[in-house]
Amino acid sequence: MTTTSPAQAVLSGGDTGWLEDFYQDLHRHPELSHQEHRTASKVAERLGEWDFEVRTGVGGTGVVGVLRNGPGPTVLLRADMDALPVREATGLRYASTVTTDGDSPTPVMHACGHDVHVTCLLGAAQLLAAGTGHWSGTAIALFQPAEETADGARGMVEDGLRSIIPAPDVALAQHVLPLPAGRVATGSGPVLAAADSMRITVHGSGGHGSMPHTTVDPVVVAAMIVVRLQTVVAREVPPGEPVVLTVGSVQAGTKSNVIPDTAVIELNVRTYGEQVRTQVLDAIDRIVRAECVASRCPKEPEFEVFGSFPVTENDHEVTERVTGALQEHFDDVGEMGRWTASEDFGDLPAAFDAPSTYWALGGVDPEGYERAARQGRVAQDIPANHSAKFAPVPQPTLDAGTRGLVVAALAYLKPEADR
Repeated sequence: MTTTSPAQAVLSGGDTGWLEDFYQDLHRHPELSHQEHRTASKVAERLGEWDFEVRTGVGGTGVVGVLRNGPGPTVLLRADMDALPVREATGLRYASTVTTDGDSPTPVMHACGHDVHVTCLLGAAQLLAAGTGHWSGTAIALFQPAEETADGARGMVEDGLRSIIPAPDVALAQHVLPLPAGRVATGSGPVLAAADSMRITVHGSGGHGSMPHTTVDPVVVAAMIVVRLQTVVAREVPPGEPVVLTVGSVQAGTKSNVIPDTAVIELNVRTYGEQVRTQVLDAIDRIVRAECVASRCPKEPEFEVFGSFPVTENDHEVTERVTGALQEHFDDVGEMGRWTASEDFGDLPAAFDAPSTYWALGGVDPEGYERAARQGRVAQDIPANHSAKFAPVPQPTLDAGTRGLVVAALAYLKPEADR
């Protein structure tokens, strides 16, 4: 005689045939950070249909649904909603053609898979609501704005999230990544890097390009800084410590024969620990100031840190429990490892001092991925997140993402008799 587990009962208890159409609609209508009004409205409408207690406008456009179902743990499931300023080049029939209004229209695309995340969490919410006879506790479905700008989770917390929802005992999230669809991958410890973006303004003394001796050229100063910064990881960080330092923008001047007064450098740092993070940021400060002194800059350089993301660090016990639950329901559960991408999910469990785990969800056609892997061309042939060609296959991605959230939640929301 075989018995049906609570997770199997919940997964088989609802019609999720709407998922793909809903996903394609979201993909056609992406919204930038803090502008997720249409997405939030659709999310709130669905949650209301399934008897969640719904709060909208949290942190601007955030939506929270709470489903209370007797005694037991409280589990928070999170999805992010915002898109990116990218012109889509996937060629999909449901590709985005959205551009923002205004004097400088900006193309918008779900180039990071947040439309997948929203759809999967809604699918999980529906199944949990339909299967309340098979679990006990409280499920929270949290739809976060502005992950891409690193302030969405923090904004919800600052807008009173702690008084809006019951304190979760555990927080769970996933992200679609360039892995085979149908695969999930987990890992303990730091799995996504902390990120710090910095804008540095170097001050010179401008003048005519024919008389550089009468100036302090900030372009040259900026160039020396960029070159010297490459030595921070190569010569100051211990080998084996994962660190990325990227200078993504250098802007100065307006004309070939005019030496400008300022140059602006924008850079990004990815680290996995507070000690090395401090070491790298201190090194940047030291190098910039030293180059400015060496070049006789008339003013101190200016530093602005923005877009800071915390390390995404998975709790060992939570990860072990969730991984075990996923292994019972998935044929392909891999090791996530460390990714140098960054994410602000960690600000949510930190606000409640709750443990958490965050796993990877594959979104690439399995045959295409395997073919690229055999040829050693995964990096070249498989578009990654933030690419204009990033296009998760709807299935089995949506089904796997929905099942993963349900299974992970029910690792905690067990019926009273099973505790």
